[in-house]
Amino acid sequence: NNGFVNVYSEPGVGTTFRLYLPRQTGQIEERHEETSEVMPMGQGETLLVVEDEATILTLNRVMLEQLGYTVLAAGAPDEALQLAKTHGENIRLLITDVIMPEMNGRDLARLIATCCPTIKTLFMSGYTANVIAHRGVLDEGVHFIAKPFATRELAVKIRELLHG
Repeated sequence: NNGFVNVYSEPGVGTTFRLYLPRQTGQIEERHEETSEVMPMGQGETLLVVEDEATILTLNRVMLEQLGYTVLAAGAPDEALQLAKTHGENIRLLITDVIMPEMNGRDLARLIATCCPTIKTLFMSGYTANVIAHRGVLDEGVHFIAKPFATRELAVKIRELLHG
């Protein structure tokens, strides 16, 4: 972009990054993207969301509730297993982080499937699907959404899985 970065750092004081980018010249076009698509909404289906980062778990729960789903939120795999045992057949979809401290998402999905055999699974991660598949954590062809994701992207993915 024909810019540059200056970095200033002093032990015990801190670090400052200054980014210099060229000024925009010419006219700026305003674009208004209009979507005629209606946001796919839930109909009260029960979803189990597993995310070890508390703020992301809360954000996902709020997004899903606004989309019309009943959300069971778990901050750890053991908590998710307990919720699955308690709510069993009512859970339609498991949405789980792939990389978690106690257990990876693939192993969690296998355990939950023992008490919820009809459950579908959507894996999510900050890593790309290719990186995760390469590490052997997920098999190719599984349902995956990369974090961060927009509400519409999540809504479409869930609708595909539940009514696909």
